[in-house]
Amino acid sequence: MNDSSWGSPPPAGPPAGYWGPIDQGPVQGAAPAGPAYDAPEAQQTRPMPIVPDVPAYGGDQDDDRGTARLSGPLFRDETFRDETFRNEPFRDQTPSAQPYPAASQKQDPEPMPDASQPAPAPQKKSAGRDLGAAIGVGVGLGVVIIASLFFVKAVFVGVIAVAVVVGLWELTSRLAERKGIKAPLVPLALGGAAMVVAGYVRGAEGAWVAMALTALAVLVWRMTEPPEGYLKDVTAGVFVAFYVPFLATFVAMMLTAEDGAARVVTFLVLTVVSDTGAYAVGWRFGTHKLAPRISPGKTREGLVGAVTFAMAAGAVCMEFLIDDGTWWQGLLLGLAVAASATLGDLGESMIKRDLGIKDMGTLLPGHGGIMDRLDSLLPTAPVVWLLLVVFVGSG
Repeated sequence: MNDSSWGSPPPAGPPAGYWGPIDQGPVQGAAPAGPAYDAPEAQQTRPMPIVPDVPAYGGDQDDDRGTARLSGPLFRDETFRDETFRNEPFRDQTPSAQPYPAASQKQDPEPMPDASQPAPAPQKKSAGRDLGAAIGVGVGLGVVIIASLFFVKAVFVGVIAVAVVVGLWELTSRLAERKGIKAPLVPLALGGAAMVVAGYVRGAEGAWVAMALTALAVLVWRMTEPPEGYLKDVTAGVFVAFYVPFLATFVAMMLTAEDGAARVVTFLVLTVVSDTGAYAVGWRFGTHKLAPRISPGKTREGLVGAVTFAMAAGAVCMEFLIDDGTWWQGLLLGLAVAASATLGDLGESMIKRDLGIKDMGTLLPGHGGIMDRLDSLLPTAPVVWLLLVVFVGSG
């Protein structure tokens, strides 16, 4: 094409070389178009397909200047930019091709909610246990403890020994089921009960001697079985002997003082109040996890509730229950109880996570097993015993 062709008026009628629809061939009477280049090259060229003016996807027919929008790419190597057809090539170059789905093929949007229908009520937080059963069992245990504690101290020592033996059975059973660790139950049960009685009769000295003899009995008892797993079995046995009966011995040692019953009540009240405060405040206001890898249900707000409740209860108990006790000593005692009870609960949660279980047993409806109730009591017992000895003496 030379420069003189620019700006000249278009010829009347269809231009030379114009092709009609693809299925009809060239227009009759059209002058043959001369090749723009040499003949061999002209034979290799093909006419440009006509792109129809199809409305753009989305419903708009024309742009601001009244020109029709192109609905798709012109060449085969181009791709659509619409989310629905991303990376999908233009399949058909004929004028009848529809690069976008018709309006009848569009998916209807999700129906809007009916404003006349009431919104669903938000789900309430669940305690995760049968609260009625838990309260009933707790009250029953409290009656047994108080009755034995204030009428016959020896009966309360027997209650401690029974709780220890049941706790040993639960823990050793779970170790055997989940980890294949066979901590010998017979020497642990006999030694644990003897440990509690020795602590009540002979104090700390008797408790340590009974602990040493129990560990020796575990070593000897396990020798009657094959040596495979001996080390892990006896190691677990010594740990269980220390964790359950030895720590429980400090409760019996509190009972030996003249105001022993009041000391045990203080110990129980502070631990229960700490757990209750942590549960109530954490359930209502808890948002920041305390130790999510160990116990996802515990929150920092719950810990604050435990400390607050325990300190208040400690001040009241030390002022009115403990001989020669003062309220400020109760504040310190409550703080220490909240810390030890929380650590004890986390420690048992760590054991249960390692074992892959939620509860140690099912003996107490709404509570789990005995060990699930002793988790915060066991590590708190030596703390309370020691602080009471420091504050008011051994009695």
